[in-house]
Amino acid sequence: MRRNLRSNCVKESQSRARPVKNDFSIEKYGEKTAEREECEEQLLAEYAAMLAFYLASVVTLTSIAIEQDRLPRKISLFDLALLGVATHKLSRIVAKDRITSILRAPFVNYIRSAGAGEVEEEPRGRGIQRGIGQLVSCPFCMAPWCATALGFAFIFAPRIGRLFASILASVAMSDFLHRAYVKLRDQN
Repeated sequence: MRRNLRSNCVKESQSRARPVKNDFSIEKYGEKTAEREECEEQLLAEYAAMLAFYLASVVTLTSIAIEQDRLPRKISLFDLALLGVATHKLSRIVAKDRITSILRAPFVNYIRSAGAGEVEEEPRGRGIQRGIGQLVSCPFCMAPWCATALGFAFIFAPRIGRLFASILASVAMSDFLHRAYVKLRDQN
């Protein structure tokens, strides 16, 4: 079966005589396309480019932090918990929030509402467009990127970083309380 899917993907890509142009237009955001059929396309080159960008950024920021003697000797349990909850919320905001869909629109197709202000989307396009679509539509995939950004915010702008992490953590706690309230209300 795996071989069949792969051969179908190869046939589909070979049937296109002209090169595929990536369409990043917002108008295409909800359009149903032939690309909705998930091929076993492994975007290894695109993943390698995104990983290289991530690692280069981390190495550069870490080098600057070392040069400026900003790296913490240890991280407190409070900061670790704050970063964990804030990372969870930020990755969900980036990957699932209805309002931030405008940022994801060039890379994903809208499928449907997922409730609680979230949407379900799928990657679209080919190449780097699809690779970015896979990244930005998955909260699990976004979490390392979000954690890295928040972590470096704690290093380079600790007061601002803690403020925003605290805001994100309080929103995550609020979400939990909203869901608990609805569940309790529906039980009665």
